[in-house]
Amino acid sequence: MIYLAYIIFTFTLIQLTVAIINSVYIQQPKSGICNFNGLVSVLIPARNEQSNIANLLSDLQTQDYQNIEIIVFNDLSTDRTEEIVTKIAKTDTRIRLVNSEGLPKGWLGKNYACHSLSNIAKGEYLLFLDADVRVKGGIITNYIAFAEKHKTGLLSIFPKQKMISVGEYLTVPVMNYILLTLLPLVLVFKSKFSSMAAANGQFMLFNKAKYFETLPHEKFKNNKVEDIEIARYFKQKNIPVFCTLGDNTIECRMYHSLNEAVNGFSKNVVNFFGNSFFAAILFWVVTTFGFLVILSELSTGLFYTFLITVLASRVVVSFISKQNIFLNLILLMAQQVILGFLIYKAMIYKFNKQLKWKGRNI
Repeated sequence: MIYLAYIIFTFTLIQLTVAIINSVYIQQPKSGICNFNGLVSVLIPARNEQSNIANLLSDLQTQDYQNIEIIVFNDLSTDRTEEIVTKIAKTDTRIRLVNSEGLPKGWLGKNYACHSLSNIAKGEYLLFLDADVRVKGGIITNYIAFAEKHKTGLLSIFPKQKMISVGEYLTVPVMNYILLTLLPLVLVFKSKFSSMAAANGQFMLFNKAKYFETLPHEKFKNNKVEDIEIARYFKQKNIPVFCTLGDNTIECRMYHSLNEAVNGFSKNVVNFFGNSFFAAILFWVVTTFGFLVILSELSTGLFYTFLITVLASRVVVSFISKQNIFLNLILLMAQQVILGFLIYKAMIYKFNKQLKWKGRNI
């Protein structure tokens, strides 16, 4: 057991080290001159987004980069999404609405929406945004300049997450904790290993030529976590991928309740562990109950060092994620319970092959 204790202790130190690396090497484009002035296609898949779509369109209209086309794919919405977009489009010729004619067999809704949008986009860059994202400042200018400079095929951002309900505070920070203590994001760009890949479908900026060279949304048309798979695929093809955390120019409120968050995160939590349920469960067990092994096998001094390391990891992750540090420390164990439940739900969904998302079984 003492060897197990040292393994757990070492793993926790590694987590803190990775979090610190992410805090030091997180790259965010700085405001400056963008030599690119070509057309950028902003592509928005939307299904029942009446509460979000107007805000995003307003944000895009006030961007300092104006040479854009904005295309919204209305994915058989049953609310006022179509009406809202149509009304706004009358005031801005850069905005178009495209209505889905139905979801073909073998496709997931968002993947088909993105693929359909790419086929009608005219820009040299394709920027896919989720409808619940908010953007401001010069985000398009800055990231296009960055993509041009570094010749990226895909540039993706994990936006600052807006949280209001208790359910959101219990779930959303868990994903940042996993990502930022297991993967140094600098290696997404620097490493050639496809396992060192990450992307977030909320903001994905593609070089159009590289996109049509690979047709990623078609290739992963039935994959519910297509963003991560696309990033891995691009790296396998030696296409540069860059992934970072967003600054204050981008934020997103993903879910509005505990139930929404559990259903949403259950569909992708295992992908953070290379699609391995064993790795996901092992991570949960070690990070939740590992302190008991440390307490029983190691000295009091090492136990307290272990606890400080665990708390320090949470502090660093919360800081670079722009989340409430105090709340994340208070809710630490509750968040661990939720993580276990997310993994359990993911297993249930996999074995039953039933996961509902926006009225569809995915």
